[in-house]
Amino acid sequence: MKNPITIALCVCMSLYSLCSTAQNVIPINEPDVNKPRLFQSLPENFPVRMLDITALFGSELGRPVSLSLSDAVAFQFDGNIVSMANKYDNRIKSVVVRSTNFPGASFTISKITDERGTISYTGRILSMQHGDLFELSTVNDQLVFVKRKFYDLVNE
Repeated sequence: MKNPITIALCVCMSLYSLCSTAQNVIPINEPDVNKPRLFQSLPENFPVRMLDITALFGSELGRPVSLSLSDAVAFQFDGNIVSMANKYDNRIKSVVVRSTNFPGASFTISKITDERGTISYTGRILSMQHGDLFELSTVNDQLVFVKRKFYDLVNE
């Protein structure tokens, strides 16, 4: 005769395995294409005025700044320096400015010096609550801000 405890244990294990789940379902956020635009009054791209940007890297943490980012467009970016970083023997320097005149926006700029001494810049002006942003790009050997959509850059 078979052992009833073994049969009961097998039945319990079978029922338990049928009721249990192996993976949790991860909720996927759909992009909110109706986010308000922060920079709708500005053009799609415009050249960058480097004078204020290079001065940022010599500034102090917590200092208020007023940046005139372009001579071609009236674009004033006011805020406070909230973060500064120097990495790899000052070959990468980064500054983050939190805006006071564009709610929720931050301007992040990095200065990268390679082994030959060539300097390049990368940066963005972005707000997580808005549907547009500006990205720093090089066009015809000139730095320009190019307007992009938020969800072209960020996946939630």
